[in-house]
Amino acid sequence: MDGPPFAPTKDTSARRKLYDIITVVDHRTDLLRIIFCPPMERFLEEPREKLYREGLDRLTECEAKLSGRPAPLKNPPSLDQMAFHPNQTRDAYLDRVRRCQEYIAAGHIYQANLSHRFTLQPPSAYNDGADRSSYEQELYRRLQAVNPSPFSGLIHFDDVTLISSSPERLVRLHDRQADTRPMAGTRPRGLDAPDDHRLIGELLSSEKERAEHLMLVDLERNDLGRVCRFGSVQVDEFMAIEQYSHVSHIVSNISGALKPDATPFDLIQSLFPGGTITGVPKIRCMEIIEELEPVRRGPYTGSFGYIGWNGDLDLNIVIRTLVWCGGKGYLQVGAGIVADSDPAKEYEETLQKAQAFFSALQQT
Repeated sequence: MDGPPFAPTKDTSARRKLYDIITVVDHRTDLLRIIFCPPMERFLEEPREKLYREGLDRLTECEAKLSGRPAPLKNPPSLDQMAFHPNQTRDAYLDRVRRCQEYIAAGHIYQANLSHRFTLQPPSAYNDGADRSSYEQELYRRLQAVNPSPFSGLIHFDDVTLISSSPERLVRLHDRQADTRPMAGTRPRGLDAPDDHRLIGELLSSEKERAEHLMLVDLERNDLGRVCRFGSVQVDEFMAIEQYSHVSHIVSNISGALKPDATPFDLIQSLFPGGTITGVPKIRCMEIIEELEPVRRGPYTGSFGYIGWNGDLDLNIVIRTLVWCGGKGYLQVGAGIVADSDPAKEYEETLQKAQAFFSALQQT
């Protein structure tokens, strides 16, 4: 999203990496595969026997590196002096929620996701030439311990690093079968099992939360319907509960069979950006988000994942993600705003979503 005057990266459009060696871990079977996957043009330009020999050598080399137990970090860097600082006040966020509700009352939109940002100032050693990756790895390790999530990742680029604990899938494509998994509706975790059960019951019985979730399910059905076979789009899981360390969410799953003439990139174009982090309708919501949010989102609410040579793909939504850039970290959190939202409660929900990162820094 272009718009307000600051983003954590100079060019936030896209990054890509091509990997010729990948390791794939199947957590259900505890099986690890090492795959040699050279770029397609090499298959067209070089002798197959040469590629085969190179592949055997590379696989053997990678297997040797992975053999045995990994050496533990000798001296994990201290994160004790690191803390998150809000980039806007609570009152400023509440005011933007109310302005968003004015757009809803005027008929511009039905709901929108409004976010705000925290900045993380690392210790001086991080920016004084120390091994930056050790800080990033330690924070990711702590985050995984506090809040393991299905679409987590630690990704390095030249100018930006993403440390993610994302719980949400944007889109998956496997054997021409597509699915998306919107997540909308949140409550904090309870103090104990009975309290958890009470909060989940409250979440599932909330007319506001159910209406918000249903709007987003309908939006994603429409997005999939543009690129899927007529009649193939279906909701195969509706309003299930997923629980994480600090929050519980309502999720649904929508699937469909990709049209014969549709490409994986057509699928991405139809669903990106996700409706849960923009709103309904998407384009007008993005215009309002650009107006109301004081900074550009950058990688936040974008996607990362993989696209295979066979067209299969799996992309998350970049939420619950720390963006390291320019010597600082940026954590952005948001909430879905509807006509009857309580601005104060929406602000509290954003803090609940950030809590896993706050807790990760407090570990000893």
